[in-house]
Parts: sequence; structure tokens; C-alpha cells
Amino acid sequence: MAFGDFTYPDVLQQLGLTFDNADDLFAGVELVPASWAVQQTLPMTVSLASTLSTEKARSEWMVAPVLADFWSRYHGRVGLYSGVTFNADPDAGLNGYCDYLICRAPQQMVVTPPVLVAFEAKNESIVGGLGQCVAAMVGAQRYNRRHNVSADPIYGCVTTGSVWRFVRLNGAVITLGLREYGISEVDRLLGIFVSIVGPPPAVAA
Repeated sequence: MAFGDFTYPDVLQQLGLTFDNADDLFAGVELVPASWAVQQTLPMTVSLASTLSTEKARSEWMVAPVLADFWSRYHGRVGLYSGVTFNADPDAGLNGYCDYLICRAPQQMVVTPPVLVAFEAKNESIVGGLGQCVAAMVGAQRYNRRHNVSADPIYGCVTTGSVWRFVRLNGAVITLGLREYGISEVDRLLGIFVSIVGPPPAVAA
């Protein structure tokens, strides 16, 4: 098997997970204003992605600008990986393609633990991406543990670009956030990522 072979809700039983939900996994998170460049260009790229309406277009023109803005604040001290093969636990079928991964380790050419967030970008269906996303999260958890790095909880995000839905894995409990975030809430999305990773480092004057 591979990440893409897992479907929701079967993935829960297959990986021995307990399900829970929460109204909002990030209630009260502090907003992080988007950069001037993203504020200026995102309306245009969202319009383009919506017109093309393919997974690739939504990933490149909606998701990537937000994640790149987040990443730029850390000056290379966190890792952001796009379109990578993640061999987390191949013997358990937890391997395969990931749309995006965020790691707390400095940016390198290969995925480096701890992995904190796994993303699945879909054209329309949030539910259609949940199985693959949850499998990647469990893979990240095992990958971190194998490298003797504690990083629970692990977060996942399934997004159409227009809509973002978050999931949390803590131990063997998977918690689905009921709140959906729109791309218009980019400041809140950036705040969520910063809250997961921790504050950006201070830059010397």
C-alpha cells in the first residue's frame, strides 16, 4: 500500500486510530498578516486557479503562495517540501507522494525530522483527501519516533485551495476540526502555521 491507497474512514481502523472531533482546533489563534506581495497577488492567483479548476492549478496558485509566505518568515530555519516522496514507514504502506510537508528542522534537500504538518491538496473533495492525509500523518509520527524526535501532535491539512480543513494526531487519537477556513482568511491560516511551528526567529538588525 501507499498513502494514496488509504481512504476515510477505513484508515482509522487500518491504522488503529481513535476518532474525535473539535469545533475549532485553532480557536483564538493570533493572526499573522500576510506579506505585501501576497496581499497584492493572491486575488489574481486565486482567480486564475478557480478558472482553471485543476488540482495542479489550485496547489500552485492558492496553496503554494500561502505556504511560501509562511516559510519566508523563518529564513530557512524550517523545512517546506513540495511534491516529495516520503518513505515514512514503507513496511506498513506508509510511503508515497505528499503534496506538501512542513518540518521544524532547517531547510535541506531531503525531508528531515521532525515532520509537523502534512498537506493534501485536492480539486474539490475534502473528504476524498482525508484518508491519504491521515496516513501521511501517522507516517510522520512513526518517522519522527524512529529518529528519536518527539513532535506530537502532528497536524494535517486537506485543502482545495479555496477551503482548508485541519486534522490533529496525538498518540493514537485523530481529531478532525469541524471549522473550515477560507483562502480569504489568509492571515488566520498563517497564524495557524506559526502556532504549530513556533514563533519565527528574531532577525538581527
